[in-house]
Amino acid sequence: MARPHPVILPYGKAATTEAANVIRAGGLVAVPTETVYGLAADATDAAAVARIYAAKGRPSFNPLIVHVADLAAAERIAVFDADARALAAAFWPGPLTLVLPLRPESGIAALVTAGLDTIAIRVPRHRAMQDLIAASGRPLAAPSANASGGISPTRAAHVAASLGDRVALIIDDGATEAGVESTIVMGRTVLRPGPVTAEALALAFPGGGRGPGGEVVVTEDDGPHDRPPTGPRPSPGNAPVVAPGQLDSHYAPRKLLRLSAVEAEAGEWLIGFGAVAGDVSLSASGDLIEAAARLFDLLHAADANAAARIAVAPVPADGIGEAINDRLRRAAHR
Repeated sequence: MARPHPVILPYGKAATTEAANVIRAGGLVAVPTETVYGLAADATDAAAVARIYAAKGRPSFNPLIVHVADLAAAERIAVFDADARALAAAFWPGPLTLVLPLRPESGIAALVTAGLDTIAIRVPRHRAMQDLIAASGRPLAAPSANASGGISPTRAAHVAASLGDRVALIIDDGATEAGVESTIVMGRTVLRPGPVTAEALALAFPGGGRGPGGEVVVTEDDGPHDRPPTGPRPSPGNAPVVAPGQLDSHYAPRKLLRLSAVEAEAGEWLIGFGAVAGDVSLSASGDLIEAAARLFDLLHAADANAAARIAVAPVPADGIGEAINDRLRRAAHR
């Protein structure tokens, strides 16, 4: 049975105003960019970001790209070096995403970065996304606006067919220009190929062109296009390095973590859920969206307090609970 269709409004001031209201209220909006249609939410609102994962289905908590208005806005969120500034000057606004160190004071929800200390960020060129950023006054987390594992959408009708009423509003501004997702770069390594080619990137770096110490290393994308890697990728022959979902042990606190705990043992700080109260709770009401939004923040808090070990209450594996449990299993792996 087909899902009910969301509201679709043609691009314009009325659509932008309505979409901005949805964003500020913690909702989801599908909006075109120059690459594909994105499923946008306030990147500073953890609950809103959790709704992105839930709407896409079988979510994996891979880091999301954050879209901002300009370089100045990006520099308030991420730390730029000379290479990053050169790429921004050459290709922003446009279909290039930079993975950079996250500023601790950025205000970006931990769920956006999957609790890592880097952030994937870009300045889009498309008028609809730029207008929505300005009208909402928020940085926008926006993976592709399709169900997980589906084909990335290049028209409003694609979004409606894939997500139905899981998205409140779609801004329709016709077919997207590029039709493929943005190029993602970390340092001088291409993590995901896209509209900005490795050859163009090489020419934009300080000094220009290729040469010793200045090569652009092109690597293959390791998964669905809606999930940017945030760890550095190796050039051929190098040892594997950390990127979301690659290693069994990831998202891991320094302390030992025990799962499915219904009460704390000696020396443990218990993160509760539902009927298990704990020292703190992912969600006292048993709300999985709230639990997803709070997960990484509470793991950080647990790692920082005086208790020697961490315990976490059972969380149902329904819907977004599957992703919560996946991350907890990885956090507990030793």
